Amino acid sequence: MFGRRRKKSEEPKGTSDEFETEQEGEGEPQDGADTDADTGETRVKLPPAPRPDGPWDIEEVTEPDSGRVDLGGLFIPGVEGMELRVEVAGDAIVAATVVLQDSAVQLQAFAAPKREGIWDEVREEIASGITQQGGVIDEAEGPLGWELRAQVPVQLPDGTGGVQVVRFVGVDGPRWFLRGVISGQGAVQPEAAGVLEQIFRDTVVVRGEGPMAPRDPIVLKLPEDAQMVPDGVQQETVEEGSRFAGGLDKLQRGPEISEVR
Repeated sequence: MFGRRRKKSEEPKGTSDEFETEQEGEGEPQDGADTDADTGETRVKLPPAPRPDGPWDIEEVTEPDSGRVDLGGLFIPGVEGMELRVEVAGDAIVAATVVLQDSAVQLQAFAAPKREGIWDEVREEIASGITQQGGVIDEAEGPLGWELRAQVPVQLPDGTGGVQVVRFVGVDGPRWFLRGVISGQGAVQPEAAGVLEQIFRDTVVVRGEGPMAPRDPIVLKLPEDAQMVPDGVQQETVEEGSRFAGGLDKLQRGPEISEVR
């Protein structure tokens, strides 16, 4: 459904909450591993790495709304002069973009398996999708861990072809995955993205206790006291082979908070 092979440990047997149940039985690899259906190779399932500097789970923060904008599934840090745009897929708000001067970071959280981080696998999906479009990918270790720095073919407003430079960052948490897409000068000159990277680090994710299939987006909500500016312009971004590659099924920009002081 999302460009990812379903592993044996993720196949549902009944209700939706069983998507996250690790199943054991005859013919399964040893604990912590899965067999690739195409190559026969064993892939070790790695647990989420420690997050000493964030992003944070709601259970790790005593006052998540202190200095942050409450979007329900995400608490996003507010910094002076930033614009906060929410983006919709159908009737649901599933992503938020922080715009600060000439840079931006799009944030989206997804449900994830209980015992397995998915960022390594997601990077492969994003890289494959972009290279199939003729783009260029460089995998590097940055301030937020392993990331993808991409040059993506795009159509410019005048109809000619161009290239958009973006950075894909991601962190695995307890039963969630937070993905960020940095664009603008923060992607062209990564050293200029310090504030956006800190916003990513200090974001709080609210996974909730309800059953969710791995990779389902965590739905957001509008802040109750926000001053919104309607905007129906479709966001121009990556046409992806993976739902994590930025385009997110061609999200549309929804209302935006014009300024956070």
